Amino acid sequence: MRIDLVTLVVDDYDPAITFFVDVLGFDLVEDSPSLTNDGRPKRWVVVRPQGAETGILLARADGERQATIVGDQVAGRVGFFLRVDDFDAACERMVAAGVEFVTSPRAEPYGRVAVFLDIAGNRWDLLGPA
Repeated sequence: MRIDLVTLVVDDYDPAITFFVDVLGFDLVEDSPSLTNDGRPKRWVVVRPQGAETGILLARADGERQATIVGDQVAGRVGFFLRVDDFDAACERMVAAGVEFVTSPRAEPYGRVAVFLDIAGNRWDLLGPA
């Protein structure tokens, strides 16, 4: 048993794809046309960190209720965790690409960590070895 995908609600597909693929270095696994339950067009967009098994389904907000949670899917908490082998290199690359970090890197018992925001404003931990 495994978790295959988690959903991240975004404002629009293409800017989210650009952020995850071009800025964070994820792979674009799939970008296929699809339909909502009532027949409206949408896309099935999956991104995944290189070498990871679990991917992220980028879902464009559909309606007012979904639009209100874009960028706040876990009520202001860190809800996503990106582990890297080389923390300093990843952090430097992300800063150079314009990623907003909301904390400075710090050492914790589980490794080095810094909180950054994704394109929608969700909080992520960048995690590296201790």
